[in-house]
Amino acid sequence: MQFEDLEIPDVKLIFPKKFGDERGFFSETYNLASFAKAGIDHQFVQDNHSLSKSVGVLRGLHFQSPPFAQDKLVRVIRGRILDIAVDIRTDSKTFGKSVSTEISAEAWNQIFIPAGFAHGFVTLEPDTEVNYKVSAPYAPESECAIMWNDPDLGIEWPFGENEITLSPKDANAMSFATYRENP
Repeated sequence: MQFEDLEIPDVKLIFPKKFGDERGFFSETYNLASFAKAGIDHQFVQDNHSLSKSVGVLRGLHFQSPPFAQDKLVRVIRGRILDIAVDIRTDSKTFGKSVSTEISAEAWNQIFIPAGFAHGFVTLEPDTEVNYKVSAPYAPESECAIMWNDPDLGIEWPFGENEITLSPKDANAMSFATYRENP
């Protein structure tokens, strides 16, 4: 397994090894010891799986507040996404900065996003399936979202507002300025 730091080094891009033959392939997508050696020493407690039927489905920018803040290990098992992580740790020198990377079934890559980041993605192919591990259970009372297109964040999405499909929750997410006032 290969681990690479992104522009915000706490966010890691991961390339699991994939062994194929005429029968198909085998891949170890998570190994506690390998992850710990790379500095990712988190216990995952829940696996989530989403299907987005069309291109331009945007999920995010989501996070859970402490004590239910979540580390996430995200991979795509079918299709392709642009994945975004925004640093919302007020004491961080990269507070308010974001990183983006493409995650796909073809590239067989993953992204680790630590707690303290808002996370979102947009689908780049139809019928995209995303599978991700989280380090804290879903806690609706701690669930929050920041506007995907907040100008203070300056995220470059590959689609305009009229090309995006959002949930009602994401369409009514708070601004980054509101988050800054009461993190």
